[in-house]
This record gives sequence, C-alpha cells and structure tokens, in this order.
Amino acid sequence: MRHMFTTESAATAAYVVAALLFILALAGLSRHETARVGNAFGILGMAIALLAVVAEVIHDRIDPLPAALLAAAVVVGGAIGLWRAKVVEMTGMPELIALLHSFVGLAAVLVGWNGYLHVEHHLQGPAAETLVAEDLLGIHSTEVFIGVFIGAVTFTGSIVAFLKLSARIKSSPLLLPAKNLLNIGALLAFVALTVWFVLAPAVWLLVVVTSLALLLGWHLVASIGGGDMPVVVSMLNSYSGWAAAASGFLLDNDLLIITGALVGSSGAYLSYIMCTAMNRSFISVIAGGFGVEAGPSDDTDYGEHREISAEGVAELLSEADSVIITPGYGMAVAQAQHGVAELTRKLRARGVHVRFGIHPVAGRLPGHMNVLLAEAKVPYDIVLEMDEINDDFGGTAVVLVIGANDTVNPAASEDPSSPIAGMPVLTVWKADHVIVFKRSMASGYAGVQNPLFFRDNSAMLFGDAKDRVEDILHAL
Repeated sequence: MRHMFTTESAATAAYVVAALLFILALAGLSRHETARVGNAFGILGMAIALLAVVAEVIHDRIDPLPAALLAAAVVVGGAIGLWRAKVVEMTGMPELIALLHSFVGLAAVLVGWNGYLHVEHHLQGPAAETLVAEDLLGIHSTEVFIGVFIGAVTFTGSIVAFLKLSARIKSSPLLLPAKNLLNIGALLAFVALTVWFVLAPAVWLLVVVTSLALLLGWHLVASIGGGDMPVVVSMLNSYSGWAAAASGFLLDNDLLIITGALVGSSGAYLSYIMCTAMNRSFISVIAGGFGVEAGPSDDTDYGEHREISAEGVAELLSEADSVIITPGYGMAVAQAQHGVAELTRKLRARGVHVRFGIHPVAGRLPGHMNVLLAEAKVPYDIVLEMDEINDDFGGTAVVLVIGANDTVNPAASEDPSSPIAGMPVLTVWKADHVIVFKRSMASGYAGVQNPLFFRDNSAMLFGDAKDRVEDILHAL
C-alpha cells in the first residue's frame, strides 16, 4: 500500500509540474522575445507527462505487453513528429497544424468509443456494478457522447482545413441551400440524441452521432472562405483542446483535462481577438458562416495596371524618407524574408524610417508573418500590428506590398458587395507610392479582385518575390 501511494503521489506531482510548464509555455509564446523559452517549457511539460503515463502503466499492469505497446507508440509517434518538423517548410506549417488537430479529434472519438465499449456495452453483464457507480452512469454516458461529437467535428473540420490550406481543394466557401438551418438542425439533433443516449445507451445512437458530427465538421469548415482560414485554424485549435479535455474526463486523467482546457480556452480567446480585429462575428465562426456574409463581388473593369522594374523601385526607395513593408503569404512561398530583412537593414543604414505592417490574418496562420520575420532577424520593435500602423500610411513615401492581397484590398471598405466587405485592411493606398510584388494579376486566396492594383499611385513588380528583392538590393 505504501508503494502504491508513493507511485500515485509521484504521478500526481508529475502532472502538476507538467500543467505548470504548459501554463508557462502559453505565457512565453505570447511574446516574440520569450517564444523560444515558452516552446522549451511546452516540450519539457509534454515529456514529463508522457513519462508519468508510462510509469503508471508499468506499475498498474503485471503483463508487460501494454507498457511495451505504449512505449512503442511513443517512439514511433515521436520519430514521425521529429521527421515532419525537420522537413516541413514554413509555408507548409499551417496545413501541418490543421492535420495535427485532426489527430486530436480522431483520438477523442476513439477514446469515447472505448469508454462506451468498456461500460455501457456491458451493462447487462454480471460485472456491471463494478464498471461504474449507478448514480454516475448518466455522467459517463454524457461524457462519451459529447467527447465523440466534439472529436468527430474536429477531425473532419481539420481535414477540410488541411485540404484548403494545401490547395488540394478550392478555398472558396461551400454555399449549400439553407446551410444555416442544416447546422442548427444538426446541433438540435445532437442535443436530442444525447438525452436519448443517457436514458438508454445503445451502439446505434453512437454510430448516428459520430456520422452526424463527421458531416457537421466537414460542412462547418467547407462553408468558410479561404481568406478567413487563419481564424479557422485558431478555432480548430480550440476544438482540439476541448476534445482533449473530454477525453481526460473519460480517462480520469487530470492533466489531460487541464491541458485541454488551456488549449481550448486560449484558442477560443485568440479567435475572438482575431474576429474583433477583423470586424467579424465570433458566433459566425462557430456557425460555419464566417467570411460569407456579403454576396459575390462584381466583375468591375478597373482599367489597366502599371508595371515597374526593380531598378525603378530602387530609385524610389533611395529617395524615400519612410517605407512600410506589408508582407503576406506570397513572401512565405517565395522564402523572401531573408532578402527583405537585408533590404530593411540597408535602408535603415541610409537613414530611412522602415517599419512593417502586419495584418491579423496575414499568411495562413495566426502570427505567420511574425514568425518569418523573427526567423530573418528583423527587429521586433519595427514590426507593428495593423491598428498600430494604419494611421501612418498617409505620411509614408513608399509602401512595399510583398505577397499580400486580400489584407490590402480597398474593396473591403469601399465595396459592400465584396465577400470581404467590412474586414479591416491595411490602408496602403494612402501612401505616395505603392509597389505590389506579385507573380501575376490573379486574385488572392479569397478569390476577390483587388482594385489597389489599378490605382494611379500603384505599380506592379511581377516575378518571384525573392528574386525581385535581390534585384532591388543589387540596384541599390
């Protein structure tokens, strides 16, 4: 008994330490300067948690097979994770994260089904009274049903997000007839099925709710436009956290509950902050209608665009006293961040006031551009959020739009019929000169034409952003 108490106490202590490390990880990841330390805290916390679980299994099981299987799963999973982290490009990080969210959802579904098969499925057996106390059976059934539902929604929603982010399917929103009624009907059906399952657990009810949740998760994310995918990734992060918390209740694992609640609440709060910054409704994210409030934009003829050479851009920069750079996903695709950082250093050495304007959803992931610029050693103090810099474009000589499109589209504020109408954007067109780095005149990820390209003070610099930045550096 003393040995058992010592083992359980050690596991509990390990869980407490891991939970504290996860909290420190979130705190560290909230700032550029401490992000690396925060990441280290998270790694250490997860390592402690895994070791504690393995130790508990080894102590509780006389048969060594379960412990061996668990150790093998940790080794194989860790090896795959290390390999993917090593080979993934920064441009592929958003879809990788979406795919990882799907694993969490699938795990929650499997844990829920396992809970049913070990308890409710054997209620008629001779050992039913030892499975779960009669007064707690309803709570257990509720945990099973909710855990499976959240996990299945997260699983298929994350798969659709992965397919959209990796351009395997179209990024445009799926607009089924009465789509809002479909979503509401699915949620009402889930509530009714939950009550039914608690009163009379049956495997067919679990099959129905699993299928319903898989379809709902697919429809929720498929209904969201590509331009709003960064918020979707954040929201799916929240879903995966709640799915993990639900699994923690089923497995009676306090650390899983704490970790899931931390991830779920922080992801939801980040989504709320991003929605507020984009003038979108937080409820519409959950309802799957995010980004499609307005109707389709028309095919307005904006006239002819004007092109400029790298030498011409260099001449403008050499005469400028202030420059703002607004990066987007195109900079990540071209891996131009290091050239942009070198251009920034060269201009600052000449006395030019250089800053960066970062839109809340620039790239395909919250903080995507900040990570790229930090990787290229761009000083943190010149990387500003949209609200901090939007009032300064009017007094700026040159703005370099490098791979951004929807986040600098004036149609958001000038065209009520645009799919991105009402979304705050970087008002780059107020500057004296706007140079747009782009491969072609194609529309952005949201599929919306950008009238910025045709304005009198705008010029297009076509080609790979990395190559064009190098050309400008040589010309300077």
